[in-house]
Amino acid sequence: MYLVDASILIDAKNRYYAFDIAPGFWTWLEQGHQAGELISIDAVREERLSGDDELADWARDHPGFFLPVDQRTAQNFAPLSTWAARQDYRQDALNAFSSDQADFLLIAHAAGHGDTVVTNELPSPNARKRVKIPDASVAMGVEYVDVFTVLRTTGAKLHLHGRMEARPRLRPWHRPFQGSTDLCSGGEQ
Repeated sequence: MYLVDASILIDAKNRYYAFDIAPGFWTWLEQGHQAGELISIDAVREERLSGDDELADWARDHPGFFLPVDQRTAQNFAPLSTWAARQDYRQDALNAFSSDQADFLLIAHAAGHGDTVVTNELPSPNARKRVKIPDASVAMGVEYVDVFTVLRTTGAKLHLHGRMEARPRLRPWHRPFQGSTDLCSGGEQ
């Protein structure tokens, strides 16, 4: 099962899979959930519900996509906290990690259920200011991948439907030439 981090949903909405540009991405999430391939956790949903945008609406309309904390997740709280405390993170990074319900709970859930975390974060094992999802995932024996890997693995195809009307596009090299026709001399003669 793929466990979706908030960064995937936020970046998709704000960038390459905005609701008005790529509704197929959001359909893929829904169908992936129905097929038992894609989920997230309640803490991610709660973060999104605080907004007033399309992503908040989507999270509100898809409560089943987000799972609550269960016993298998809770069993990983102590090992995850212990790992983080034994690293060379600053105290404020440790406090943020333990209070950032979504990241902490995401990794604990993945470890308890054998899920693969889907995140846009990159590992930074020498970081001291922030506990990164990939680093904590590795420590807990959890696999992590980016969204493009999951799109390919699940066979997603985001097709355009409908017909785009042809619009004339002027490129700089297609503009009518203005000025001297003597291209070799570089100026007036």
